[in-house]
Amino acid sequence: MLQRLIDDVKESTGSALRLTSLAAAAAIALFITIAFLCAAAFVYVLQHYGPVEACLSGAGVFLIVTLIAIAVYTARKREMRRRAEKAAKAAKSAAASMFADPALIATGLQIVRAVGVKRLIPILVVGGLAFGLMASRGAASSGEAEEE
Repeated sequence: MLQRLIDDVKESTGSALRLTSLAAAAAIALFITIAFLCAAAFVYVLQHYGPVEACLSGAGVFLIVTLIAIAVYTARKREMRRRAEKAAKAAKSAAASMFADPALIATGLQIVRAVGVKRLIPILVVGGLAFGLMASRGAASSGEAEEE
């Protein structure tokens, strides 16, 4: 059973590696193709209009490509921020509804009875400290995200 699982992992890893190397080869070929197309366009403009116009047209094309990449990056960053906000809201509502669950409250009371209040106080103090540190880290990371 364990050997079968290991064989499956080896096979899937090998397949992923082959696909990744194939994608890398395709990316390199695409880069070379684009480089030759840019060179051909440059030579064409150079022959018909001159060196200054050829350099300016090449710069203009790459400026447009850069602006498109910036627009896509900005839109994607906004979308990721929206998704993170939605996930945070969903987590907050799930946590709020979890504490309102009577079964959870009953379980908590049973734990308090089983452990005892005197033993539970240090555990709660350590848990509260850990929760406070976690909340301060979350607030600090969200503050850094807003600055960007």
